Amino acid sequence: MLRTFSEHDIKNFVSLRKGETKIGELIQTISDNSSISIIEELNNSSAKFVILGVPEDIGVKMNYGNGGAHTAFTPALKAFLSTQENQFINGGNIFVLGYLDYLEDVSHFDKSNRNKGDLLVKTIDQKLSEVIKLIIEADKIPIIIGGGHNNSYGNLKGFSEAKQQAINVVNLDAHTDLRQLEERHSGNGFSYAIEHNYLDKYFMFGLHENYTPQYIFDYMQDKSNIDYNTYEELEVYKSLSFESELERASNFIQDKPFGIEIDLDCIQNFPSSAMTPSGFTSLQARQFVHFFGKNPNASYIHICEGAPAVMNNEIAAGQVGKFISYLISDFIKAKS
Repeated sequence: MLRTFSEHDIKNFVSLRKGETKIGELIQTISDNSSISIIEELNNSSAKFVILGVPEDIGVKMNYGNGGAHTAFTPALKAFLSTQENQFINGGNIFVLGYLDYLEDVSHFDKSNRNKGDLLVKTIDQKLSEVIKLIIEADKIPIIIGGGHNNSYGNLKGFSEAKQQAINVVNLDAHTDLRQLEERHSGNGFSYAIEHNYLDKYFMFGLHENYTPQYIFDYMQDKSNIDYNTYEELEVYKSLSFESELERASNFIQDKPFGIEIDLDCIQNFPSSAMTPSGFTSLQARQFVHFFGKNPNASYIHICEGAPAVMNNEIAAGQVGKFISYLISDFIKAKS
């Protein structure tokens, strides 16, 4: 179910300070006029960007990962809305739509119940794709905050259906998420998107060699529409440069509208569902978002797998929220 935010709801997320203007004071939301549909609200809005949350971790648990991905959206939204409105970013160009509410299912989910988990993830797939399609058809740019990476499928389905064509994607990730077409989970969102002809060209940036099965390397070897580099090539062996690979990835996917997928699992020591001691820096992730965000064909960004709950302290929630906020603003600035 989509829970929309009103102007009153947003005020609870904004830390005000005399003499300063915060982004949350100027953003757009659903109006109080209940007779106007969401699609009409979006069409009537002058905002370019639409923020949507998907706070769930069912797909992650179905992929045998650690829960907690449902805990990133609220601190991220709070951090972003409390940042400064200034000459670099226009809060009035942002529409905060709301979030997909499956929190009751999250709190009661037993990961041993594979049939129920599969059904829940597919239910989220369908609802997310419907909302993404509405946003794209209203000529807006979705900013999706997860949640697990299973939601890549809903993003791609909705985007593809709105554009009436298979689209491209670049994914900053330690994992391919090209696992087998089994129960739906966070490890096979792109597999299903390819199978159902929603995804055309797919570039994976920074795969970890230790966590990619050989059958996936074999699968990718035979696909001209799939390309990748590994973290080891970029940062351990130094056989490839980060900057040149940004260009190569861009050349691969920029021929048509594409999405930017950011899995926070790839950042070193970042609280996430598959936290890693070896990975990209936060600066590299921000540079990645800025680089691809500048491309005119960049049509959405999805930031997922942040899980402050795995650290079990308030500082983690603040840090996760603040970093996601940086990525959101980097994307908006690049597009603006």
